[in-house]
Amino acid sequence: MKKVLVALMVAGGFMGVANAAMAAGGPLEKYMQLGGVNLALVCLAAAVAVGVAACGCGIGMGTAAGNACTGVARNPEVSGKITVTMILGLALIESLTIYGLVIALILLYANPLLG
Repeated sequence: MKKVLVALMVAGGFMGVANAAMAAGGPLEKYMQLGGVNLALVCLAAAVAVGVAACGCGIGMGTAAGNACTGVARNPEVSGKITVTMILGLALIESLTIYGLVIALILLYANPLLG
C-alpha cells in the first residue's frame, strides 16, 4: 500500500510540473502545439509504449529463464534442448520490445496525426 501511495504522489508531482511548464509559453510555444497535438503528450505516449513493452518482456524473460533453470535441474539430460528452446523463446520475446520501440519512434518522428 505504501509503494502505491508513493507512486501516485510521484506521478502527481510530475503532472503538476508538466502543467506548469506547458502554461509558461515563450519561444517554444509553436513547437509544443503541432497540428493540435500536444508534443508533450506524444512524448509521454512514446515513453509509455517503450516502458510497458520493456516491463512485460522483462517479466516474460525472467519467467522463461527461471523455468528453464528448473527444467534443467529436474532433468539434466535434456539441458541442450531446453537451452535451445529457451533462447528461441527469448528472441521472440525480445522482438515484442522492439515493436514497442518502433511504435515510439513512429510517434516521435512520423506522427500521422500531425498532418
